[in-house]
Amino acid sequence: MQHPQQHPQYQQAYQYSPQQQHQHQQQQQQQYNHRNLYQQGSPGEQQHQQQQYQQYQTVVQQQQRRPSGAEATILQSSLKDWFDAVDTDHSGSLSCEELQRALMNGDWTPFNVETVRLMMNMFDRDNDGTISFNEFIGLWNYIEKWKACFQTYDLDGSGTIDAMELQKALRGFGYNLSEAIVSMIVTKYDVRGRGDISFDNFVQSCVTIQTLTDAFRRIDVAGTGVVTMSYEQFLGLVINNR
Repeated sequence: MQHPQQHPQYQQAYQYSPQQQHQHQQQQQQQYNHRNLYQQGSPGEQQHQQQQYQQYQTVVQQQQRRPSGAEATILQSSLKDWFDAVDTDHSGSLSCEELQRALMNGDWTPFNVETVRLMMNMFDRDNDGTISFNEFIGLWNYIEKWKACFQTYDLDGSGTIDAMELQKALRGFGYNLSEAIVSMIVTKYDVRGRGDISFDNFVQSCVTIQTLTDAFRRIDVAGTGVVTMSYEQFLGLVINNR
């Protein structure tokens, strides 16, 4: 995105006083540092992003001690700082790669790309392949609700969900699934092979179950929990919900 002062209509001859020239040089240097130090994936960029994220979390923790109007303004301003920190190409919207850096697990690992694409599909309202700041607000609030749910069922505070905790969580959502199915879900989303799933995979698994259940209920018009479908109906259900 072109900076306003670089647009042709702003290209005028300005006369600077010595003090103004010094300030102008400092501003240019700050812009240079921001655009060159924080290259994608560099330690400087990662540190900068973590600082912005920590600042946002600090504001969240303080929100209950502020009036509701001030709370909303401060939260949105802090969230905008976080959005700008991961918008490394300064386009005003987030690509899939940038969104992945915006969404973190409790151990600072980024969300897996499949969960990120799932979030992108859900909140990219204008279907332009990116997430604007307004879309990001809705996505972030959605993630925060899942985070509160995750912490409720992470009974041992490990930062992950095991099969027993997942079964309790799913029952809390109204899905009375057998231990065998829950174990299958954990195996599917346990990318580290430790018998549990991280926050991002918890979100992905629960959203997938919800989506497939809604699709099944549209076929199960009698509400019996049993349906008869053709092979192509089955394929259509799976393909449309991937």
